[in-house]
Amino acid sequence: MARQCNIQCRYCDRNVGERYHSFRPGVAGRIIRPGEVPKYIRAALRRCPDIEVVGVAGPGDPLANRETFEALRVARLAFPRMKLCVCTNGLLLPEKVAELAELGVEYLTITINAATPRIAAKVYAQAGWHGAVLRGRRAGQVLIKNQFGGLERAVAAGMVVKVNSVLVPRLNDGELPLIAERAASLGARIMNIMPLIPAGELARHRAPECGELQAARAACEAALPQFRLCKQCRADACGVPGLGDFWFSNSGRNVKGDMVA
Repeated sequence: MARQCNIQCRYCDRNVGERYHSFRPGVAGRIIRPGEVPKYIRAALRRCPDIEVVGVAGPGDPLANRETFEALRVARLAFPRMKLCVCTNGLLLPEKVAELAELGVEYLTITINAATPRIAAKVYAQAGWHGAVLRGRRAGQVLIKNQFGGLERAVAAGMVVKVNSVLVPRLNDGELPLIAERAASLGARIMNIMPLIPAGELARHRAPECGELQAARAACEAALPQFRLCKQCRADACGVPGLGDFWFSNSGRNVKGDMVA
């Protein structure tokens, strides 16, 4: 649904099109229009009747795309009992919380990969902020301020907030406990630490080993409960953990495996 993004993560390689068959975030078979949302949801429910949540997860940042809000409005009208969810990098979150709440969004995921501008500058190449392109520590400073400020506002608005963090070995591993502590103090409910999938500028950077991932989760669990079922799925995926079928609902492809959207 959301093609455009307002930041550039150094590990991100966004792709749209049927030829992209990578099973990772930032990938979608195609971009749908808000008017296609009811048909999309009905098709997903035929494949997996247990689905209870409709979410916008990219492949860009949902809050940077006007279509996201149109789609949520359509989904709410067509399926009033469905729960609504949005995943975001948080740059625009403080100014969008009120609109999300008005639309009835109940669940929010914010990807926060740094707690200090110094480390943020190593994770993010740039941020597009109200017509200006920010880089380095300035980009990190604005992004971090808005992520945590938006998190606090979202909790105050009654949303259940999950924090996603990508573990990049030897780069941001020392920051993850700081993220967990601050997010917990502001009311986040759970944290999902995901291993780096080497891509983009970090294509040559190694992914964390299982022991490193487990250690990071253990270090953060003292502050915030950890989510351990994430399969780092695509933006156009649907399914339920443990049921075995993972469907790319934009393309109609069905893939076996315990994956989740």
